[in-house]
Amino acid sequence: MPGLIRGVARTAVVAGTATAVSNRVTRRQQGRWAAQQGSGQYAPEPPAAAAPSSPDMTDKIEQLKQLGELRTQGVLTEAEFEEQKRRLLQA
Repeated sequence: MPGLIRGVARTAVVAGTATAVSNRVTRRQQGRWAAQQGSGQYAPEPPAAAAPSSPDMTDKIEQLKQLGELRTQGVLTEAEFEEQKRRLLQA
């Protein structure tokens, strides 16, 4: 049973990260569309390397808090927590 809970917790973390990234992309696209409509011109597309694909810092902090709670509850081991934290901070 602990393996099942751990798997569900990982899925929740991944889904939360994906949702945060998706929301950020949507906000950026809406901002671009609004700028294009306001100026009557199309804004040049920024290079792919310059566009950040990770959630902003408040999203990262929230996800770190969730990971800490899962570790405290015993759902994640210390090693799993450290691995997820490393991945989150590298994104």
